[in-house]
Amino acid sequence: MELKTKLYLVDEEGNKFMGIGVLWLLDNVAEHNSLRKAASALGISYSKAFSMVQNLEKSLGVAVLNRRKGGATRDGATLTAFAIAFLDLYRQFEHQAKNELTIPFDRFRQDLALLLEAQDAPGGEA
Repeated sequence: MELKTKLYLVDEEGNKFMGIGVLWLLDNVAEHNSLRKAASALGISYSKAFSMVQNLEKSLGVAVLNRRKGGATRDGATLTAFAIAFLDLYRQFEHQAKNELTIPFDRFRQDLALLLEAQDAPGGEA
């Protein structure tokens, strides 16, 4: 048995604005220097990717992309310095949060094993 977790940040209204999908999207923007190419690499529509970025920027109140509009030579996007620092901070948080879940999960597994042993013992409930 193992534990799987999904962490995400929500705004005051309970709407998700940051999680693994946004992290992957911004990582791909950094790799491809383009929101459109990042969306394509992840198999999502450009409009979905654009909405994810807008939602993140609205929730944080800070731009995460430097956008270049126009023809082929000006097309693209790069991460802002804030976005790079934010992603590093988020990764640290995610890693720490998931690691710290191992203590209560190990306790749960031990307690469950005892409960199952009691169930299998003579006189245990069937």
